[in-house]
Amino acid sequence: MCGGDDGHGKLYAVPGRRHLTFLPLILVAALAGCGDSGLSPEAQRGKNVYLSQCTSCHAADPSQPGAVGPEVKGASRQLLEAKVLKGTYPPGYTPKRRTSAMLPQPQVAGDIPALAEYLK
Repeated sequence: MCGGDDGHGKLYAVPGRRHLTFLPLILVAALAGCGDSGLSPEAQRGKNVYLSQCTSCHAADPSQPGAVGPEVKGASRQLLEAKVLKGTYPPGYTPKRRTSAMLPQPQVAGDIPALAEYLK
């Protein structure tokens, strides 16, 4: 509640200002998701998928190598479709690591365009 001291030690409320108490909290909540304001909605969706589905092996920052998987920044849609969905590489592609640890991830099939947009 907003208010003040009447000068005699009594506190009073200012009518109509009660909602201002929550204004800073509302602003913080509204701005919390603005850190990636440069991302399109599609890229933001791709980031969400990447963080939830890929970071157990790849680094949270896709430009860095992960504990198991290599950096994936710049991965094309063609590479994602081949490696993520089929566990293979596109013709002529030279892998960053010669491992076969990554299994196909069919649960993200509908998110490949968003992942490609985020990783480009």
